[in-house]
Amino acid sequence: MISGYGKILEVDLTTRQLAFQEVDNDLARKYIGGVGLAARLLWDETSANTEAFSPGNPLVFMTGPLTGLIPSSSRHSVCAISPLTGIWGEAHAGGDWAGELRHAGFTGIVVRGKAEMPVYLWLHDGNAEIRDARHLWGKDTCEVDTSIKKETDAKASISSIGIAGEKLVRIACIMNDGEKGRAAARCGLGAVMGSKNLKAIAVRGTQALPVANKQGLRESIARIYAQSPVKKPDETIEVEIERLKSFLRLGNVPVKNYLEGTFEPGYKLADGLRETMPLYCRTCPYFDMESKLTRDGRRHMVWEHWGPLGAQCLIGDADALQEAYLLCNRYGLDTISTGGVISFAMECYDKALIDEHDTGGLRLSWGNAEAMLELVKQIGEKRGIGELLGEGVKLAAERIGGLAREYALHVKGLELPSHDARASNYLAVMYATGSFGASHMDGITVGRVGYEKGQTGTPQDQESARTARFRIEGTAEAVVRAQDLMSVVNSLVVCCKLLSWRTVRPDHLLELLNCITGWDMSLEEFNRVGERIFNLKRMFNVRRGISRKDDNLPPRILTHKRGSGGAAENLPNLGVMLNEYYRVRQWSEEGIPLSEKLTELGLGECVPPGIRGRRR
Repeated sequence: MISGYGKILEVDLTTRQLAFQEVDNDLARKYIGGVGLAARLLWDETSANTEAFSPGNPLVFMTGPLTGLIPSSSRHSVCAISPLTGIWGEAHAGGDWAGELRHAGFTGIVVRGKAEMPVYLWLHDGNAEIRDARHLWGKDTCEVDTSIKKETDAKASISSIGIAGEKLVRIACIMNDGEKGRAAARCGLGAVMGSKNLKAIAVRGTQALPVANKQGLRESIARIYAQSPVKKPDETIEVEIERLKSFLRLGNVPVKNYLEGTFEPGYKLADGLRETMPLYCRTCPYFDMESKLTRDGRRHMVWEHWGPLGAQCLIGDADALQEAYLLCNRYGLDTISTGGVISFAMECYDKALIDEHDTGGLRLSWGNAEAMLELVKQIGEKRGIGELLGEGVKLAAERIGGLAREYALHVKGLELPSHDARASNYLAVMYATGSFGASHMDGITVGRVGYEKGQTGTPQDQESARTARFRIEGTAEAVVRAQDLMSVVNSLVVCCKLLSWRTVRPDHLLELLNCITGWDMSLEEFNRVGERIFNLKRMFNVRRGISRKDDNLPPRILTHKRGSGGAAENLPNLGVMLNEYYRVRQWSEEGIPLSEKLTELGLGECVPPGIRGRRR
């Protein structure tokens, strides 16, 4: 077994067979782990015609060689064909689950087939079982967490779906750690889990993690992280409050379904962070605005929640937003997509495309917190108009018809996240070209550009990025470098915030990887891994019909000036920047990786007949 890796558990739910596989060294070096190994597996095992809800769509949970061994590394990735978009789907979560999986002796889990009845998996110190979950079906994620811990181990970490996943709601997510509310949120992968009748995966481990050079790892960690001193909670909260307020000032907030540029209640919501307590992921001494608890010990709403369900719906009621957040966690709903479909519904109601006959009497007026809460419940339970909205904005708009498509804000079927692409041309290119749609996890978000040049995210670097956020030339190249880097980060698997505002650099991550595995990987090879993974995911999507026509942004983002806020007048010149992006990537003008580039990356087998692309 390679140092830094455990076994891969392969589960066939149809036959109830379990198999334990070693990670191949050559494959690990080419793809590392996380989304890299998952992309290779899904490429090999699916086709252009594999349906998201078919037993032939593997659901892959994967960690990486750094997971559980360094600060900010208790994270895992979940990948499959997305039922929301029909293309590559991936989601990421922190908390305790990934660390427990590693200490149980596993690097990842590949789930195939479909169980005859509801089941859950129980993994513990090298062992695995398939258990009956009929008594858990219909329970929310917090109830499942409590029940399974009683049945297995009080220290176990549980990853589960709620009612939304059971009912195949296409914006369902996978939750772990109960009331702590850690979510693998995007792309509707909770519905894939539900389609397999898999309610939960419980893990508990006490095994030591293999490391090739323990002394070298200790010394590297001490030296690298000495540059990122841990702040007191009060100091960190003040930094995060200012960061949120800077988002508001920069115009980096989705307001009224992306119609407007300012949301004054947001400043009061930001100040509300002072009433929270820190929530730490396993192995991590840091926390931020995404990691907080309420005073009564429940997960506090995160930015990616109050942006879509708050500003996007013109709701500034902190109590209502907190209630909606906890409901989303219990139902197992992606809060970004939930906010996206509700703000879409409010605009359709405002423009008289739907009325109270369609909504069951709900007045979906802007700012109506009571209606928003009821819609969360209806979406989670797949009833009323919630059945339609749970399909996502793209499918919902197609069913409503008329001008509804104008109000459906998505890229490749995935609702936009809580950062407005008009606040940064960099974001615009990143969203348009993202491997699973518009996502803040496929690159580095606004104000953090510069990693392609080895910059470290210092305040000076961030200020430089802010002043250059409306530039056109060079922006696409910055996106390419950041996407490749994030492909590696999400394969190691570590928290992207290490790069966002800590002082950890790519060469530091490589140093830690070599200590753990015993490899002698160079920085050039390390960077090439990220490029290989991103291109493989692109070819996965090309096989499913994706091309330049899909590397686009909603018309509203490209043509509608908001008229207020820190990005009042900017409209991204996407066409020009896409041309640069494809040139840097060595893709054709149709957005297809050239055969020469794929061969250079060791992906020659991914070039389909008849799609070679011409050099530009």
